[in-house]
Amino acid sequence: MSPFTVAQSNESAGLPSQAMISQGMQLRHRQRPEWGIGSVTRVETLTRAGVTDQRVWVRFPNAGLKTLLRSAADLEVVGGAAAADHTFAARHHAADGGWLGAISTKKPEAAMSELPPEATDPFIPLERRLQHLLGLFRFSSTGSSLMDWAVAQSGLDDPLSRFTRTDLEGHFKNFAMDRDAHVGKLLSEARKNGNQVDAILAQAHPTAKKVLVRLGAIRT
Repeated sequence: MSPFTVAQSNESAGLPSQAMISQGMQLRHRQRPEWGIGSVTRVETLTRAGVTDQRVWVRFPNAGLKTLLRSAADLEVVGGAAAADHTFAARHHAADGGWLGAISTKKPEAAMSELPPEATDPFIPLERRLQHLLGLFRFSSTGSSLMDWAVAQSGLDDPLSRFTRTDLEGHFKNFAMDRDAHVGKLLSEARKNGNQVDAILAQAHPTAKKVLVRLGAIRT
């Protein structure tokens, strides 16, 4: 199996460059949260040009076994030996004290419609927030795409164990409204601060482009 690679620097990755992954850890791929929380089954240490890297085999409940490079894949530790070092986004999606724990203090409909921190955290560069937000347009309210969204949003491998499909359709509608509104907010912020985001907009999902046209950000 070939390694899954994403062009990405260590600085923007979910794990710090010095972090080491070990067998038995539970990981989440931030760019593919619909895969679910995966378990590391094997780790291989590599040295390239004097730099230590790792090839890791992770079995995801909704995507099967994936081979990833630690330096390239946007991974977060959500369980196992290094769980204490994971980020806010990982804690938010982890079952222990994360989304499931928040149910007791936050209504399920609020938790399911909430946008992920990667799209809203003001300490993340605007370009990265916008790119992540536009990536959320790959989800829709129909077919398997709705279930992929529900897995990514809730952190549950089987969202139907907690919600009915009608519930999920309603939650997605609220999520999509917030998502669309936040696109406008980020574009306004980009114009105000002089951020150059044309290249990011040009690569947006077709569904996102419809919203961008409506907002006057791009032309048909």
